[in-house]
Amino acid sequence: MLILKDYTTYNENEILSLYSSVGWTNYVQRPEMLRKAYCNSLYILGAYVNGKLVGVIRAVGDGASIVFLQDLLVLPEYQRQGIGTRLMQAALEKFADIYQLALLTEAVDKNVAFYKSLGLVKLEDFGCCAFIRQG
Repeated sequence: MLILKDYTTYNENEILSLYSSVGWTNYVQRPEMLRKAYCNSLYILGAYVNGKLVGVIRAVGDGASIVFLQDLLVLPEYQRQGIGTRLMQAALEKFADIYQLALLTEAVDKNVAFYKSLGLVKLEDFGCCAFIRQG
């Protein structure tokens, strides 16, 4: 049975395992950065099956005008079971009154379809563009 609950106690082994399982090696190679990122997050929600962390969504921002959904991950063996959708729906509900909710993802068809199915709109559809500096 799937249980969603606030992720309040950072467990480096389970988090690194989750990030590694989806190939996000930049985070795995920088565990100190990831720990600090989790400690400074606005909101973290975990998805658990039989007490095991199988997914997570993490948000950063000011909680009033902008929230950025930074990470949405689900262990590969639990993907395509609606867990990512449930995590996203919970975050969208929590931040329903926020002026801007944003996220950055790879521009592949499955990602675009997933986020559009949840009511999100591509930035370019607003006549906007985004900029990033990655260090």
